[in-house]
Amino acid sequence: MIIPAVADLLPPLALLPRSPGFYIALMLIGFAVGVLGHLTRTRWLIAAGIGLIFLGAFLFPLAANLTTENRPPPIEESRGDSG
Repeated sequence: MIIPAVADLLPPLALLPRSPGFYIALMLIGFAVGVLGHLTRTRWLIAAGIGLIFLGAFLFPLAANLTTENRPPPIEESRGDSG
C-alpha cells in the first residue's frame, strides 16, 4: 500500500493565501463572534468563535506550510573545538 504525501491529499489547501492578513482577520472575526456569544449567552456562537480563532491561528497556517514546495535550508550544526 502506497501512502500519498500530505500535499497530495489536500489539494484545495494550496489555494490558501500566504499572507498573514487573512489569518489575522479570521482570528479577529472569531473574537468578535465569541464576544457576541458571551453577550447573548449563546453557546453555539461562543463555540463558533473559538473554532474560527483555532482555524486562523493553527490549522490554516499549518496547511499553508504543508502545501508549500519551498523548504528552508537545514540548519548546520556548529562544531566547536573540544580541545
